[in-house]
Amino acid sequence: QVQPVESGGGLVQAGGSLSLSCAASGSTFNTINAIGWFRQAPGKEREFVARISWISGISYYQDSVKGRFTISRDNAKNTVYLRMNSLQPEDTAVYYCAVRRAGDNQFDVWGQGTQVTVSS
Repeated sequence: QVQPVESGGGLVQAGGSLSLSCAASGSTFNTINAIGWFRQAPGKEREFVARISWISGISYYQDSVKGRFTISRDNAKNTVYLRMNSLQPEDTAVYYCAVRRAGDNQFDVWGQGTQVTVSS
């Protein structure tokens, strides 16, 4: 069973940058179709941020983060990264990494989340 583990959250001032990592442990060979980043701010529903195809590397972003966030992967390390630049207070949330397994049509294996706080 593949399991994603996030790291790299923290506190940053508006305009600053942070990088998050998502390491997929367990049975990853031929298991992962895509890895995505989602976030949930206090009092709000969880929302999609970005995702990347494990094989092709094709990525997709939520409109509000396009041009500021970059998702990338290192297949050899079973790790996906989210580089976040020009952070704003509205980016404050718990960021979750999730796996969409081969043959599935949704992200259904979730990490524990990592807090990102952007101060104004």
